[in-house]
Amino acid sequence: MIRLFLRHTEPAGRRPLRYLLLAAGLLLALALPWLIYPPVAMDIASWALFAAALDLLLGYTGLLSFGHAAFWGTSAYAAGLIAIHSGLPFPVAVLGGALLAAALAVPIGYLCVRNSGIYFAMVTLAFAQMIYFVANQWRSLTGGENGLQGIPRELLGLDLSDPFVFYYAGLPIVLLGLWGLWRIVHSPFGHVLVAIRDNPARARAIGYPVERYKLLAFVLSAALSGLAGGLFAISHGFASLQEVNWTTSGKAVMMVVLGGIGSLWGSTLGAALVVQLEDYLSTAGFDGIGIVTGTVFVLVVLLFRQGLWGAGRQLGAAAGRARRRRPKPPAATEAAPVPTPTTREEAAWTPSPRG
Repeated sequence: MIRLFLRHTEPAGRRPLRYLLLAAGLLLALALPWLIYPPVAMDIASWALFAAALDLLLGYTGLLSFGHAAFWGTSAYAAGLIAIHSGLPFPVAVLGGALLAAALAVPIGYLCVRNSGIYFAMVTLAFAQMIYFVANQWRSLTGGENGLQGIPRELLGLDLSDPFVFYYAGLPIVLLGLWGLWRIVHSPFGHVLVAIRDNPARARAIGYPVERYKLLAFVLSAALSGLAGGLFAISHGFASLQEVNWTTSGKAVMMVVLGGIGSLWGSTLGAALVVQLEDYLSTAGFDGIGIVTGTVFVLVVLLFRQGLWGAGRQLGAAAGRARRRRPKPPAATEAAPVPTPTTREEAAWTPSPRG
């Protein structure tokens, strides 16, 4: 099973373009807090990891989950509690929250992966609402409606209360999570997930344990969602009931669909678009943020069925085909020299007399 993750099966011809995109994305991530407000940049990074983790389940396995807020929120509370009561560095707290999210995903996923389609979505939503109820009632631990407040941001004794500094401290966690997802989807394990998504009956007939693969994908997606949720809570210094609300799952699904299902780049793009749009509208004092984001979502779904990233790829492919089909101009040819008679031909020629 480990070989399924470590082997890389991407065609060699595509690697230069992939690496170029990775380099461009890394440079943009490093420059992001210089371009926009640093807390918003950290939100984009956290939501990008969350959306990409959800896309592992939705885009590559074909399972729509409305319950991933349970893992995002559980990790947010767990990371906050670890940071408050243990004094450990925040990466350790975030990792602890992600492990708890993965442990929670094992029994939930075991009961959910036997369903598919709308039934899978509804069962995950039901479990998420159970987690929300527990978080709301267990006020001595979570703070209830007041939330968990006063989460410290420390690393090796350094105070990371400055959002600009914390962004660069938390960015490696996001990049490692995205790199792990990229390795997964381009490994044999990722290809098996795509085969299960396209035709589970055929995958089962070939001999793949479909439910086991679905469960493993579910747990991995939950763990990485928890990694993002813990980082989000520590970056804000608190965790609230909103983190375990089903609307958080819906927001992540919207990001994936906007960017493009089945594309980690698309999920990242969708997260950046939604977070930046919400920040712009809230800064402008506009109250109908949900109306605007919903309208944008509907327009993208109607006009670009493969999302914004898919539309960009189609446009680039169309431009490439048009460039290849363009007729080449005829090459300029030199005028052929006029033949001149040889000496023998000149001697044999005599002008005919005119009478």
